[in-house]
Order: sequence, then structure tokens, then C-alpha cells
Amino acid sequence: MNRSIPFQHPDITDEMWSSIEQIIQKNRNKPGSIITVLRECQQVVGYLPVELLDYIGKSMNLAPSEVYGIASFYALFSMKPKGRHTIKLCLGTACYVKGIKEVMARIESSYGVKEGDTSEDRRFSLEAVRCLGACGLAPVMVVNEDTHGGVSSDKVIDILERYQ
Repeated sequence: MNRSIPFQHPDITDEMWSSIEQIIQKNRNKPGSIITVLRECQQVVGYLPVELLDYIGKSMNLAPSEVYGIASFYALFSMKPKGRHTIKLCLGTACYVKGIKEVMARIESSYGVKEGDTSEDRRFSLEAVRCLGACGLAPVMVVNEDTHGGVSSDKVIDILERYQ
């Protein structure tokens, strides 16, 4: 990379900075390319730290508030670090009635992660969703791309321990 690193961030390596610079350079003069830039930068870093949003805005001659507004509006973007594994728990009626709240409480207490957050070790991100479309398997949990049905608070830790 020819340029110096704009700022130090614990989650952004030199190689990531090189990719970020390439993404910005490629899109700098394309009107309406901010969503593309944000999406590609998020793929590189894993999320969009506020400092990176400010840098992207300055680099693309956009107000930081405009960039932040776009990043916070679209559900596609995250300004929080994500875990290596994403746990999605269905809170639909069938899952709720069959005990998904107890499953969530067990995950929260065992891994120190709250709904909508990431564990301190960045192993898991925990998300609650309205429906996973697998009511016959209730209660349902998806970890990354793997669907687990009939999950109970007794079984959930054994399932999650497979994901390091």
C-alpha cells in the first residue's frame, strides 16, 4: 500500500486497508456508489466501525452524517462486530410456545451474549427473528447455515459447542 494507514483500528489490518483503499478508488467517481462501497468494506472488515464510516465519507466527499444515515438505515449493514458464528432464534408463535425463550436465556447465560449483540470473544452473535419458516421443527435455531429443530434449553449448549 502506497499511502499511510489513515487511522489505527484493532479490527482493521494493513491488508484490509489496502482492500478498503481499492474499493474507494474504484467507486469514488461513481454517483450513488456509497451502498456498494459500504457493502464491500463490510465484507472486508466484517462490520463498519464508526471511524471507518467517517473515513469513507471523507474519501468519497460525502458528509459523515450522510454515510452514517445510510449505514444505520439498511439492515444489511452492521456497526457492531459480528461473531464467527451467527445464531438466529425463531420467536414465531410455534417456537415461542415450545420454549425458545428458555433456549435464549440459556445461551445468554452460558456465553455471556445478549440478543442483538456479540459475545466478548466474538465466537457468537445472537439474533432473534420473527420466523424461520420451519414451524414443524419448533423450536428452531439456525447457526450460520445449519438449521436445528426441536432445540431445548438442555440440548442447545451441546449443539453450540460444535461451533468453535
